[in-house]
This record gives sequence, structure tokens and C-alpha cells, in this order.
Amino acid sequence: MTATEVPQAVSAVTGVRPPRRRRSWRRVWMGVLALALTGVVWQIAAVLIGDSVTLPTVPETARTFVKYLSTPYPEVQGKTLVEDALISTGRILAGFVLGTVAGLLLGASMAGVRLVRELADPLIGVMRPLPPIAFIPLLVVWFGIGEVSKVALIFFGVLPVVTIATLGALDAVPAELLHASRSLGASPVYTMLHVRLRAAVPGVITGMRIAMGGAWTSIIAAEMIAATGGVGFLILQAGNYLQTPLIFSGIAEIAVLGFAFDGLLRLLLRLADPTVRR
Repeated sequence: MTATEVPQAVSAVTGVRPPRRRRSWRRVWMGVLALALTGVVWQIAAVLIGDSVTLPTVPETARTFVKYLSTPYPEVQGKTLVEDALISTGRILAGFVLGTVAGLLLGASMAGVRLVRELADPLIGVMRPLPPIAFIPLLVVWFGIGEVSKVALIFFGVLPVVTIATLGALDAVPAELLHASRSLGASPVYTMLHVRLRAAVPGVITGMRIAMGGAWTSIIAAEMIAATGGVGFLILQAGNYLQTPLIFSGIAEIAVLGFAFDGLLRLLLRLADPTVRR
């Protein structure tokens, strides 16, 4: 009998599910309950206020969301919620992937080469507290309002976060693992790739999750300032015409997309680190 068949056999005999599965379902139902309570509070507040411009009701927002999934806004040269979501997602993926790869390489280089660490550490220390939004005017001057400026904004926001997460995770790898690898004849490069990086994967993915949240904040702000498409541009246009239900629809779309991306990174973490499978 394999290790994966043991819990199934125990469940079949006792009729009790493994504790991990029960906890997973409990988390799901608690999440659903939290969303339901939020919706109830929102609906009560909207009814008490009685002004859809200030706070629309939940059904009104839901109808608006469904309508503009297939209806462009603005009607002339506008885009649907789906099209704007795809535009923002494409920008996020491009900047996030480039920033993550660069952050991994830089963090690994800083952990493995003292000179690189001494040179790069002050630069990362200066970049980290700077909000990426502050670079929007400069990037527009350099690259215009096209896609390059927005991808660059995400890149500069993700890079320091992933770099610091990678460096911290690599520094936290137990020295015993490194000594064991070197004593078995592994080279410093092999030890970095197959021991330190593999052990640091959970910490790196946690940094990627933090960077993803910041990336959505940056791209929405950029789309409100210098863009002709995307969820941020849609929200700005809706705000200009006091279309509050559509504003909430855009916010809900960001929440769904952000939750989906975070869920994918959580899944990647579960696959990479068996200790979090609980």
C-alpha cells in the first residue's frame, strides 16, 4: 500500500475524513461566510443611504457587472470588462515575469558573490521604500503612454521585493545543508542551484505573492493616469460620469483577478513545499 492510499484506507474503514481535508473545507466555508456577511452589511448600508451614486445596492452592482462583461464602456471606442481585464492582466504578467526573473538572478548573485552583494545592497535599499507610482511621470516621459512604460513600472516594483525575498530565503538555508553538499563534492554553483535555491523556494514564492499585490496597485494607478485601456482606465472613466455601480464592478474585477493570481501562487507553494499542505 502506498503512502497516498493509507489515508483513503483509513477513511474507508472509519468513515472519517483526514483532518487536513476537514480543515480545507472549513476554510472554504468560512471564506464564503465572510463574503456573505460583507454583502449583507453592504446591502443594509446601501438601503439606509438610499443614493446609488454614493453607494449602490448589491443587486444593482451585480447587474452592472454582468451587463458590461459584454457591453463596451464608454459606448464609443470603449471596451468591455473582459477586454479591460485582459489588457491589465497582460501588463501584469509581462512586468511580473521579467521582475521575478531579474529578482531571482540578482538575489542569488548577492547571496553567492560578496562583491555583488556589497554593490547591489545599497541600491536595493534605496529602491525598496520608493513607491513605484512615483516613477509614472518619468516613465511616461521616457517611454510614452504605451505598453513599455506600464511593463517597466511593474518591473521596477517587483524587482526589489523578489530580490530581498530571494536573498533572505537563501541566507536562511541551514549551513548544515551547504556543508553536506560541499563535503559530497558539489561545486559552489551546483550547491546554489540544487541545494540553496531549492530550499529557498517557499520564501521566494512568498515574496512573489507580496510583489503580485503591489503590481496590481501600481498598474491600476498607471492606467488611471496614462492609458487608454485597462481596468484602472475603466474605473476612472466611470468615476468621471458618476457611474458608481461600474466603479464597484471594476473593483470587484480587480479583486477576482488578484485572488486568482494569489491562488495560483499558493498552489505553486503547496507543490514546492510539502510542509504547507495542511
